Amino acid sequence: MNGATHFRAMQPTRVIAVTSGKGGVGKTTVSINLAVALASLGREVVLLDADLGLANVDVLLGLSPARTLTDVIAGRCTLEDVLVTGPAGLRVVPAASGIQHMAELSEHERAGLITAFNQLERAADFMVVDTAAGIAANTLDFCDASHEVLVVVTDDPASLTDAYATIKVLNQRSRRNRFRVLVNMAQDDQVARKIYRRLLEVTDRYLDVALDLAGVIPLDGHVRSAVRRRQALVEADPASRAGQAFKNLAATTDKWPIPRWASGRMEFFVERMTRMESLGRVVNV
Repeated sequence: MNGATHFRAMQPTRVIAVTSGKGGVGKTTVSINLAVALASLGREVVLLDADLGLANVDVLLGLSPARTLTDVIAGRCTLEDVLVTGPAGLRVVPAASGIQHMAELSEHERAGLITAFNQLERAADFMVVDTAAGIAANTLDFCDASHEVLVVVTDDPASLTDAYATIKVLNQRSRRNRFRVLVNMAQDDQVARKIYRRLLEVTDRYLDVALDLAGVIPLDGHVRSAVRRRQALVEADPASRAGQAFKNLAATTDKWPIPRWASGRMEFFVERMTRMESLGRVVNV
């Protein structure tokens, strides 16, 4: 192992949950393009499709996985067998359809899944987790287990209301007090900043949390074209306005500080998630 490889192996995997209060805000498109853009920077990236009810990362990337996490948990294969290679060398973990809650797994199954993540042959710099929208227990557990939570909003009033509910529940549930906000499908930067400020005013008034504006993705017809072609926009049309914005988001994300409590490998993520589910927390919204 050379010095550079050893240095990378010692670095913690930074886990970013991409979530939203409601569907239809482009959350999965954000997850995919952020992950591909980070991989294009030369980072080792794993994209986990954690939208267990409506998993479609593989569809949007034109991939055809033969296996999912279900097969890993059942002992039919290793996590390496499940990983599908996507654009720019991105590694995708397809959703385990049919498994609604990690808490349903036995201790033996949990231990096996933790070991599976720990035994990945190549360490990752980032794991991007595409969660389901809303405040279902499964979504909250994935967010709780991540280093960073990136909340995607649009100018839809319901998007802001539901984003506030998500932030409130996560704050009450796990005492998370910092969130990143991404304004998607924005008419322009001025409108985007108004949307961000509107959410910030409410959280400042009622919650003890800090919101950081992570970036703005403009409304761009090239996004829909890329989806139809089953490609990431940053690969299909990197020079487009939204393509450039996604690349800027990745560059910003790459500079986020590593949390002090981060461990060195991805198994901490599964350990933390299963531990939180087993607590069976109840939160009043």
